[in-house]
Amino acid sequence: MRLRNIPAAAGAIENSEFCINDPLAHKGLWHDLFSNSNPIHIEIGMGKGRFLCDLARENPNINYIGVERYQSVLYRAVQKMDADPIENVLFICVDAATLPEIFEMGEVDRIYLNFSDPWPKDRHARRRLTSREFLHRYSQILSETGRIEFKTDNKDLFDFSLEEVKESEYFKTDAFTYDLHNDESMNVGNIMTEYEEKFSSKGNPICKMIISRQ
Repeated sequence: MRLRNIPAAAGAIENSEFCINDPLAHKGLWHDLFSNSNPIHIEIGMGKGRFLCDLARENPNINYIGVERYQSVLYRAVQKMDADPIENVLFICVDAATLPEIFEMGEVDRIYLNFSDPWPKDRHARRRLTSREFLHRYSQILSETGRIEFKTDNKDLFDFSLEEVKESEYFKTDAFTYDLHNDESMNVGNIMTEYEEKFSSKGNPICKMIISRQ
């Protein structure tokens, strides 16, 4: 999908109190930015921020950081925060491949991956956010008791992800389902993303897996 360029996005992000423009400088110091020692949860590919902000409102004792690589997308989340600020939310505009340079080992307690780009061509498999390469990156920032939650409506990507975890030396699968909304145990407390509402309204089953460290 081609993203529309928004000329105002770069300036809005640079000047927003909710966006950290020098994230590498805060490695190991993210709790200082929040002025507390609460757990840190991140969403990679946060889009317009609805899921993250809904979570933050329900859990004020958790710090949330949204990771989004596209300024034109992050700009929409910034606009929402300007209109309705949330104290326990920050944003960074970076490529997820750089996360080990931004967070210290064990600094992150949970990672959310929601409806990530499936990169359907085999030659692009390493770019998928659930590939072994990315699982290795997550292992460099996730706490010993941390976990990763992944949702998608793309069954091929989900099957690929389950196999990647199986082959990973860092993570194990704790639970998974191919039909989240009809899985009573895994759907407890589920917060839907905008994509999730769209896809499920068309009858697409939502897949979810939860993984943790070996």
